[in-house]
Amino acid sequence: MSGLNVAALEARGVRVEKLSIAAGHCASLSGPSGSGKTLLLRAIADLDDNQGTVRSGSIVRDRVSGPAWRRAVGYVAAESHWWQPRVGDHADDWPATLLQRFGFGADVLDWEIQRLSSGERQRLGLIRTLAQAPRGLLLDEPTANLDDDNTARIEAFIADWRDETSGWVLWVSHDPEQRLRIASGHYVITAGKVAPQDAG
Repeated sequence: MSGLNVAALEARGVRVEKLSIAAGHCASLSGPSGSGKTLLLRAIADLDDNQGTVRSGSIVRDRVSGPAWRRAVGYVAAESHWWQPRVGDHADDWPATLLQRFGFGADVLDWEIQRLSSGERQRLGLIRTLAQAPRGLLLDEPTANLDDDNTARIEAFIADWRDETSGWVLWVSHDPEQRLRIASGHYVITAGKVAPQDAG
């Protein structure tokens, strides 16, 4: 499996000359509120109109369909979208090992969405994406609504996932201490412009 390479990407409110993450590595992304962090992830995921070259290993984004690209490059929004009344209705596959690792029993598939806390929605949204076996993850503040124990659980899982799959991660985080724990590289976005910086 190979990493992520972004070049000359331009979208509404975002510009990236170059962004690279090696296979098995995590890069963090930070910036002021409204600076374009979510816009950048959505552009890489090809959810919004943009121009530029984006590839993950041998997969070139513009040479595959949008759904195929997003199966390979999993985008997990800060607020995951749910469109059916029950959790289990939102994917064909909910691996029991993932549910258990994230603190859920199999009965969670019968839960109604309206009963979920924001933290439960975040964890289940990540499981839903991981079940597609992506080669990389775009994570928009995936622990923002979690307590310390569940934050540690997510951080440990993503580290293990990278080791086991050589998958890459671009992780939006406002927490300098978290960035030091999770990432080997760091990017800062200011007024839509992305630049590399030392982690922390």
